[in-house]
Amino acid sequence: MSACIFCEIVAGKIPATVVLETEHVLAFRDISPQAPTHVLVIPREHHDNLTSLVTHNPDLAAKVFTAASDAAVLEGLEGGYRVVSNIGDDGGQTVDHMHLHVLGGRSLTWPPG
Repeated sequence: MSACIFCEIVAGKIPATVVLETEHVLAFRDISPQAPTHVLVIPREHHDNLTSLVTHNPDLAAKVFTAASDAAVLEGLEGGYRVVSNIGDDGGQTVDHMHLHVLGGRSLTWPPG
């Protein structure tokens, strides 16, 4: 596997502004936010995308989604928020490490771009 920026963040080699961390999951602020609140939630264990994660470790997938919900609460997103997982080139995935985007802090329009 080539170098993975999210694995480097998990290892502490690249700094991140951590919002939430557990034994299995890390949530941190996106460095290029697309909303006033933009948190990335990742499993500490490398999986290329959501499909890989739910196929190989469904229990961990549940922990990632629970952490996304917990991060939204910690960030005060009572008015609502969006959770997104981009998969593959056509889905807009730019980092091949499964991650959820938790977006909020403003009204989010539909459909997305």
